[in-house]
Amino acid sequence: MSKKVKIDMEFPIHASPGMIYQYLTTPSGLSGWFADDVNSRGKFYTFIWDGVEEKAKIATKKDNEKVKYKWLDDDDKETGTYIEFKIMVDELTKDVSLLVTDFCDEDEVEETRLLWENQIGDLKHIIGAV
Repeated sequence: MSKKVKIDMEFPIHASPGMIYQYLTTPSGLSGWFADDVNSRGKFYTFIWDGVEEKAKIATKKDNEKVKYKWLDDDDKETGTYIEFKIMVDELTKDVSLLVTDFCDEDEVEETRLLWENQIGDLKHIIGAV
């Protein structure tokens, strides 16, 4: 099994932090671009891709700024990996960027970056920021 490596990516998005935030934190928002379906129960989320479920819990959440989902194993224990979304606003230009932190196998970094480019492209299309 390959070692998991952390990757950070930044994507400019022409939308308000509040609009972006709802697509990062609500089941309906996340299922529109990130997963096929998303269910939540309190801080616990279930993400479904092609019939496969992955569980996570919200570790950090700050309105209109960031959310961090820690991945859980089948026994609901943290796996040590997470996905984090941070919405950044440049103080001078007011440009908005979405910073994404994810983990992948060290031999899948390029594929993971391409996947995220596609996912964020879907997000931008849904919120009309293309």
